[in-house]
Amino acid sequence: MNEMDVRIVELPRMRMASAWAFSDSPEIAAWELLHSWAEPLGYLTKSEPPRIFGYNNPNPSPGSPNYGYEYWMTIDENTPVAGDLRIHEFGGGMYAVTRCIGIPAITQTWKQLVVWLQKSKYRKAHHQWLEEHISPCGTPFDQFVIDLYLPITE
Repeated sequence: MNEMDVRIVELPRMRMASAWAFSDSPEIAAWELLHSWAEPLGYLTKSEPPRIFGYNNPNPSPGSPNYGYEYWMTIDENTPVAGDLRIHEFGGGMYAVTRCIGIPAITQTWKQLVVWLQKSKYRKAHHQWLEEHISPCGTPFDQFVIDLYLPITE
């Protein structure tokens, strides 16, 4: 296995608009909720676009095709949300981050990042695991770029 490219990042506190769905494909349903709110308001086409993170909530369970996925999109202090969206105040934290190209590679890349952690000087922390969505909506699944954020502490 090649050496994994991992960088250590301190995410700041951030205010987020949050969209959540639970189904056998919750990423799509949660994205549709977030997109249907953000796109008409022009948030996704700003010169400095918002950061978009996601994570399983809850994780898949054996015997069930259903699980949850939640998206967070950075917003400023004055941005209201509507409909099924809610505000989330993310506390920030230290992360080991690696880039993943192609949605089919996400699970394997997460596993490799956990192996990296076990060999590193860091320990797993208890803040939220995250996937930062780098590619714009509509990028083909095999070319989609995501940064994986594994919570760590020294």
